[in-house]
Amino acid sequence: MFSMLTNDPTVLLAGVVLATVQFIAALPWLFAIDPKGCKAAAASPVSLGYVILALIVAGIGVAAFLGYKGDAANLTWYGRYLYGAILHLQLIIDVFLLLPQFVMIVWPKGGVVAFAAFRESCRQPMFWLITGAATCAIWISVAIPYFTFGDDYKMMKQIGFDMVMLAASLFGVLAASMSISEEIEGRTAVTLMSKPVNRRQFLIGKFLGILMACMVMSMLLGWTLTPALRAMREFDPINNTADPSDPLAAATDKVVDPMTYQAQKTVVPPFKKAVPSVPGKAVATGAGLWFSDALAHTMGIALGFGQVMILVAVASALATRLAFVVNLVLCLLLFFLGHLAPVVVQVTQQARGGGVGVGLVEFLGKLFDALLPSLESFNMSRAIIRETPLDLWQFGGYILTVTGYSLVYTTIALLAGLLMFEDRDLA
Repeated sequence: MFSMLTNDPTVLLAGVVLATVQFIAALPWLFAIDPKGCKAAAASPVSLGYVILALIVAGIGVAAFLGYKGDAANLTWYGRYLYGAILHLQLIIDVFLLLPQFVMIVWPKGGVVAFAAFRESCRQPMFWLITGAATCAIWISVAIPYFTFGDDYKMMKQIGFDMVMLAASLFGVLAASMSISEEIEGRTAVTLMSKPVNRRQFLIGKFLGILMACMVMSMLLGWTLTPALRAMREFDPINNTADPSDPLAAATDKVVDPMTYQAQKTVVPPFKKAVPSVPGKAVATGAGLWFSDALAHTMGIALGFGQVMILVAVASALATRLAFVVNLVLCLLLFFLGHLAPVVVQVTQQARGGGVGVGLVEFLGKLFDALLPSLESFNMSRAIIRETPLDLWQFGGYILTVTGYSLVYTTIALLAGLLMFEDRDLA
């Protein structure tokens, strides 16, 4: 182990690089824990010297570990499930801390309302209860037999994305329905708007704060979904569709996810180039494999998050006038009709000539399809359950298009909410 460090100095450099990346990722939450101490350390050359010394010591420790676990396969495994997983979790925490601060900088008055709503949402036991329940459901779905004749992984993947979307939607609708209506009914909104905060800033700030909490929940569940889907691929041997000569391909008796497989070819090479030495590149390859899976899965989560955005916007708008129970029932009705309307239209068009009843159902289906958001556009099933592999980057373009659609509908819902809120008597 020590002979490797003396014979190959690049191993020590690789250790320092790996330790420094983790330290940089940890800076936001270290600052959140002790902001005064971090500011004092940044202004003190002695403290900065201690930080550099600590990074060198940490780098030596990492380099010693690389020498001890010299086998490339072992180092790739540690890089994937230890280094990559921890780095990904730290980046999620960074978003958790920095996103509300960014909103407050861009939009000071409304950002304060958004930050308060975000902090209140994340402190609620309901947030962690729903996150924990969805996490358990995702891991239970790994062990469930689906009897799909070789497509168990596709079924589990679809269930995983649905769990992430449903958990975030449920929390967002509940939080928006309760928080906004309770503040209006309890007259606390009057106190808030007696300060330099108007009704527009109050409603949109509340919406953004709750939506940011839903985003954090989705990212945490996405972090959980990554190893769960990998476990399903490892323990569910199926015919492999990848090129076995490719070093990034999985073993020939394991199922290969085409979307993560495409992401590997883009993500892994930059990770390998950034770290010197053979052991360091093995760890970087493992980290790149983790982030390849995370990138592909994040695209699916982003597709479902457009649906979350619409439902939270509708719940926020209705909360300005309606009580919690009525708001919740209407959001559930919107969810089911938004998914069923396109199917009803398609089925009734195929059954034309079936009488007055079919014509009436077709008319109602077209009416709901025109007025309500097409929530089927946010469904991942068409990207997962298919015969030919889907190009990952073309799918990314589709996600951008659907996200634009969700932003338009969200804007319409919030404008309607503002119109209803303007006439609401708060006194």
